[in-house]
Formats: sequence, structure tokens, C-alpha cells
Amino acid sequence: MFRIDLNSDLGEGLGHYSAGTDEEIISLITSANIACGYHAGDPLIMEQTVELCKKYGVGIGAHPSFPDLMGFGRRNMSVSTKEAKLYIQYQLGALMAISASKGMKISHLKPHGAMYNMAAKDNVLAEAIAEAVSEVDESIILVGLSGSEMIKAGKKFGLITANEVFADRAYNSDGFLVSRTLPHSVIHLPEEACSRMVNLIKTGTIRSIDGKEIRIDADTICVHSDTPSAKTLVENLHKEFTANGIKVTKLTELIK
Repeated sequence: MFRIDLNSDLGEGLGHYSAGTDEEIISLITSANIACGYHAGDPLIMEQTVELCKKYGVGIGAHPSFPDLMGFGRRNMSVSTKEAKLYIQYQLGALMAISASKGMKISHLKPHGAMYNMAAKDNVLAEAIAEAVSEVDESIILVGLSGSEMIKAGKKFGLITANEVFADRAYNSDGFLVSRTLPHSVIHLPEEACSRMVNLIKTGTIRSIDGKEIRIDADTICVHSDTPSAKTLVENLHKEFTANGIKVTKLTELIK
């Protein structure tokens, strides 16, 4: 039987402002990436999201970013290696404390937005992130874009790594995501996204935006919670996975 983890970026509200329908999504996934305050999230939202993960038995992951509330963490920043490491450790520490207070432990870490995309290609930034995690807790799984510099860096620093793919994003032929600034970068039809993911899990390949079949490793699939069709997409993924002998499995059970 094929196995895969389903993850989503959550807790991305701030104060009175909410983003997405977190509980609806959390009840359907196996791993949650929780915003830690630098691009979204605050202590109350972090606690609420951790409690929801505990309620539904979902793995808790830190989702740190550059300090960029106004840009939702999606603006590239030039920072030193030391800054990058401490940004990760500061945010990870905050979520670790809240999780511990609820009797929960962080299972993984996945950088957000620009930090994630930059570290996919920038080995210096990727290694700063991996080193930061390894200094805090070597048991934390580092989630990064499949085959990227972040996966290489995680292995270099002795971390367990998870190759991530995106159900609702288009791919270039080099295996990287199509920029959100370009047309057709986001896949809006749940049926199309599901068929792509089933094919990827079974064959290890996906069709790029220019029509090429490219090989990609997949341990975990991300569905963005702020996508309007997110709940429908996750429900359809479960349905299609069941029909095709694919079991949705928590990351800590899938990767050991």
C-alpha cells in the first residue's frame, strides 16, 4: 500500500483577524504547520491551534518565517546566517513552550513563504535553518521542497527530512514551483489537483507547466488552508486516495 502525509499551513490569523477555517482542515489532515508570530499568528491563536491538533491527533509543526507581518512572510529578505538561525530558534521556542503546556511535542518544522522558497535554492540559508533546528532538537523532522537545498542541508546536519509537494501548485520542469506572479501557478480545480497527486504517489512523476513528466519524491502533500477550495480539495484527496489504495499517514509514522 502507498502512504502519504497531508499537511496544511494553519494558525495564520492575527488578533481579531482569522485566515481560513482551521478546524475544518485540521480534522482532515495529519500534520499542521503552525504560524509562530513572524508572518502571522499570536500566542492565543497558537494555543488554539495546538489544542485543535491535540483534539484531532494531528502532528504539530512549527512554521517560522522572516519577520514580515506586513508582507505575510512572502517578501524576500537579506539576513545574516546568525539572524536566520535565531529567527528559527526564537519562533520554534515559542511554539515548543505552548505545545509543552498542552502535553504535546513538536514533530516537524517547515519554513514559510519567502524563507522556504529562498532556502530551496540557497544552500547557505538552508544550512542555517537546518543547523538551527539541530541545535534545539535533532528529532524534529525538517520539511522542505522535494529535492531542494533544504533537504540536502537537513541530511547534512543529521535531521530526518520530508520531501514536500504541493497539491494546488504548478511545477516548472526543474522541479521548482511556478511563481505565484505567473498565470496558472495555482491549480484551482480539486479534480485536477487530486489526479495529479494520485499519479505522483503511484509513479513518482508529475507533469510540469510546460508538459514534461518530471520525477519528484513525495513524503508529504501540502494543501494551503487559505485556498477557497481547500476543504473540498482535502476531502477529495481522501476519497481518491482510498479508491487508489493510498493510506494517509502521520509524518512521524511515515518517516522514522
